[in-house]
Amino acid sequence: MNAFGPLSTLFRAADRPAAPDTEVDWYASRIPPDALALDVMCGYGRLLTPLVARGRKVHGVDSSAAMLARCGDKLAAGGAAAPTFRQDVAQMNLPFRYGCAFVAGEAFQLLAQPWLAAAALERIRAHLVDPGLLFVDCRVPPLAVQRLGAPLVEVRTVRLADGAQIALRSETTWSAEARLARAANRYAHRRGAQRLAEEHERIAWTWYPADECRDLLLAAGYRHVDIGPPAGTADEGDAYSLIARA
Repeated sequence: MNAFGPLSTLFRAADRPAAPDTEVDWYASRIPPDALALDVMCGYGRLLTPLVARGRKVHGVDSSAAMLARCGDKLAAGGAAAPTFRQDVAQMNLPFRYGCAFVAGEAFQLLAQPWLAAAALERIRAHLVDPGLLFVDCRVPPLAVQRLGAPLVEVRTVRLADGAQIALRSETTWSAEARLARAANRYAHRRGAQRLAEEHERIAWTWYPADECRDLLLAAGYRHVDIGPPAGTADEGDAYSLIARA
């Protein structure tokens, strides 16, 4: 499983502070009003926080302590609260049951091995009760990116609320045959010329054509799996959503 540390969390939260209204609308319109929902791999609360602000009853689960701490801070800043749990989704065992669950923002693809994705889907299904809905958002990257012959190097910088900056240098290698991407990331936290901290991470993600992702859900015991347009917008590639019943 990928692990996200403090600087990675700060960078991601500054880069994409909250889900766009169109994405929040998509989920808010599909979560049954009285259902308890679970945001799987909720991260720093990009989607959980605005859904709670709209009155939805949502819990969150994630394996990163830094991400959950940031999620709690975002909720508190909005005068809200929601239970969150630090657990690996492939081994998840929560004290609640949910009318629906969702894996948003392509987080499902961070389960980079098919057996891991299958285990996670089974654990999610074990936590669902009537109506037992599951929403999954995915994206297939464009073929031109998948077949890059050399690592893709990118450098980006975000500014934090206190005026400091975090620079990210990422080097990503793609394997179209294995449908696997691996990134080596380095985060540098600076205030002016002063270096405050540095963090390194390695993450991997995969992708599935929509029909193969549907087959994964069916194999994990879900039924009535529908493929449709994505909840959010994808910068590039072929994005889609799946809606299933446990």
